[in-house]
Amino acid sequence: MKTAKYYLAAIFAYATWGFFSLVLKPLSGYASVDILFYRIFSCAILMVFITALFKRADLLKTFSNIKALPAKQKRNMLLLNVGGSILLNINWFSFIYVLNHVSIKATSLAYLVCPIITTLLAYWLLHEKLNKIQWAAVALSIIGCLLLSYANIMDMVYGIIIGSSYAAYLVSQRKNVGFDKFITLTFHIVLSALLLLPFYPSYSGRIPGTTTFWVLIEVIALGFTVIPLFLNLYALKGLNSSTVGMLLNINPIIAFAIAALVYLEPISPLQMAAYSIIFVSVIVFNAHYLLKNKQKQMHGRDQPSFSKDSGYSEA
Repeated sequence: MKTAKYYLAAIFAYATWGFFSLVLKPLSGYASVDILFYRIFSCAILMVFITALFKRADLLKTFSNIKALPAKQKRNMLLLNVGGSILLNINWFSFIYVLNHVSIKATSLAYLVCPIITTLLAYWLLHEKLNKIQWAAVALSIIGCLLLSYANIMDMVYGIIIGSSYAAYLVSQRKNVGFDKFITLTFHIVLSALLLLPFYPSYSGRIPGTTTFWVLIEVIALGFTVIPLFLNLYALKGLNSSTVGMLLNINPIIAFAIAALVYLEPISPLQMAAYSIIFVSVIVFNAHYLLKNKQKQMHGRDQPSFSKDSGYSEA
């Protein structure tokens, strides 16, 4: 059960993101770039504040570890972290724009495409191995995505843009090991804020004056950005990129249900069938984990155990 906590971290993070539209849709009257600005700026201030209060020892240790790295590893580490920040910015802006100005279903498709891209990148770049059942699950996901794109090819185009950016982030951070994950995430978000700061004077609108806007921005910053991203990076400590990527399907499945039940976006039988296929693919992909744990439990019950009194007894 060593990996159970990593599975739970990934599942909680992606389930949380599935409900993102509930707090993002009320902000559809604001420009996507403004939501992005204030989301990232709020996250950066929050992360710096937490680090200054509770993570100073970890920050100093991280600086010490970086100084001890050989020059080549320092360069690779810098590329992974700077690249990660840029990928997050691309992903966040494209997601906000598509959700508020195209459709929730288009963003759902993005995070259905993302696991497929993640798995393929992890296979090619990280040489992660998949068994035949897992490849079958990937094939099911591809079939589901093709069915969804049949009705609206532009949704697939948007999906590939959003999904590719996050898939690349996941794979890059699987290689970004040896540092405290909270400090790593703080660097990504602070750098994202610094990258956006020069664009703020020219591209931002008037500063919103409603309490609702700022309350929702802070909820997005903490509940839908900092916590899920930290859990995501934590999950990558114990799970490979392809497994974390496939669990990402939890996000769009929940988002799809909200689009249909809450926002009453029209859902066709074809779309329902496609999402059902993708849901099955998640179960199939992770079946090896469930079966392995069940076999271990059964094996444990069959093994003899020793007692202090008799020296030996049957479990």
